[in-house]
Amino acid sequence: MLEPLPSGYFDAPFGRVAIFDNGGELEKLIYLPESSALGASSALTREVKRQLAAYLKEPAFRFDLPLLPQGTEFQSKVWQQLLAIPVGEVQTYGEMAAALGSAARAVGGACRRNPLPWVVPCHRVVASGSLGGFSGARQGPMLEIKRWLLCHEGAVSSE
Repeated sequence: MLEPLPSGYFDAPFGRVAIFDNGGELEKLIYLPESSALGASSALTREVKRQLAAYLKEPAFRFDLPLLPQGTEFQSKVWQQLLAIPVGEVQTYGEMAAALGSAARAVGGACRRNPLPWVVPCHRVVASGSLGGFSGARQGPMLEIKRWLLCHEGAVSSE
């Protein structure tokens, strides 16, 4: 089955983000290494772009979008917990696991499968001694996006 085309793109300081909406609800965001073909634009896509731009200007901006992340019951619980982490703060995988009565690896797996990174802030979950991973990567460009987001929010130093 072919992956649907994004409804639009947003150019962030760290790269291009593809926006996918499903008839009025934000379904997922995907970080792209390079430009791709444009899909049709919608009112929601324009609103997502407006809110992403607002976040880039003010990291304390609170997203207010209709969300439709697809996942298991446990993943949904983790994603709800992510939304409760304040801007400028981080929580470790272990701390989140303890709050959910789970294991750190399970929390990491749910974060890795988060279809709405940035809006559902999985970047705010870190390992006890490092940044941990981001969108399934433990190094490279994806981890640099996590570092950028955390620096933008004031949670880590840019040094």
